Amino acid sequence: MNIRALTAAAILTLAPATVHAQEGVKLGLLDCVVEGGAGFIIGSTKDVSCTYAPADEAMPAEQYFGVISKFGLDIGVTGATIMQWLVLAPAPDVYEPGALAGDYVGASAEASAGVGVGANLLVGGSDESFTLQPVSVQTQTGVNLALGVTSFELRSAQ
Repeated sequence: MNIRALTAAAILTLAPATVHAQEGVKLGLLDCVVEGGAGFIIGSTKDVSCTYAPADEAMPAEQYFGVISKFGLDIGVTGATIMQWLVLAPAPDVYEPGALAGDYVGASAEASAGVGVGANLLVGGSDESFTLQPVSVQTQTGVNLALGVTSFELRSAQ
């Protein structure tokens, strides 16, 4: 099985959780740049810088930073990765500035052979009340295969 087929199969395993996550209120988009680096067979850790754009255009954008750690199979090297998540919550009134800060956990799958794809579905934040659902499959460059659990520590830059 080639890398792209393996990634597609892994991403499809995330689909049931993604469908369930869509039941929340859409609060905005979280755009992140993940630094490049190497996977070390059983995991990796990479720094992240993010911008949150609230769906309510009257609210200002917010800056976040953090670390994404992957546990499981993670082999290879990638360049900087662009990821975009839809931010969901059970109700619109749970959000206040800086509220996305917190710890998230979820499943991830990605593969690269030159240009690659991946997806990460994460749940957490303050009071574990937010879901980060992939809006589009992430884009990255390098040679990499990763399947496993993702931990995302997100902190407010304000």
